[in-house]
Amino acid sequence: MTQQNKKAQTTQQQKEQDYRQHVEQVTPTYSLTWQMIKAFIMGGIICLVGQFILNYATTRMGLDKETAASWCSMLLVLASVLLTGFNVYPKLVEWGGGGALVPITGFANSVASAAIEYQKEGQVFGIGCKIFTIAGPVILFGIVTSWGLGFIYWIGSLLGIV
Repeated sequence: MTQQNKKAQTTQQQKEQDYRQHVEQVTPTYSLTWQMIKAFIMGGIICLVGQFILNYATTRMGLDKETAASWCSMLLVLASVLLTGFNVYPKLVEWGGGGALVPITGFANSVASAAIEYQKEGQVFGIGCKIFTIAGPVILFGIVTSWGLGFIYWIGSLLGIV
C-alpha cells in the first residue's frame, strides 16, 4: 500500500469517526418508559374528555347512546381541528406522542394540518388535492381491509361456516 493510499484511508476513517460523533451529539435520546407513560396519560385524557361528553349527553341531555356517541365523535373532531388551527395540538402530540395521534382526534389533526399547510396553493390544487395526503392511506387501507373481510364473511356465510 502506498503512502498516499494510507493517508486517504486514514482521512476516510477520521471522517467516519467525526460523523458518528456528530450523529451522537445531535440525536435526541428518549426514555422509552417515560414516552409510554406520557402517551398513556395523553390518550387517557382524550378518552376521559370523550367519556365526559358521552355521560353528559346521555344523562343531562337525554340522548340515546348511539346519538350521544355521534355527538361525542363530532365534538372531539371539532376540538382537534380547532386546537390544530391554533397550533396547540402539535404541542400536545410532541408531548404525548402516540397517545395524541391514535384516537379520532389524531386523525382529525392529520386532515386539518394538511389543509392548513396547503391552503396557500389554493382551494382546488392546494386543499382539495392534498388534504388527505396523511389521512388518505388510512382511509384507503381501511376501506380495502373492510371490503376484503366482508368478502370473506360473505363466502363463509354461503358455505355455512359463519
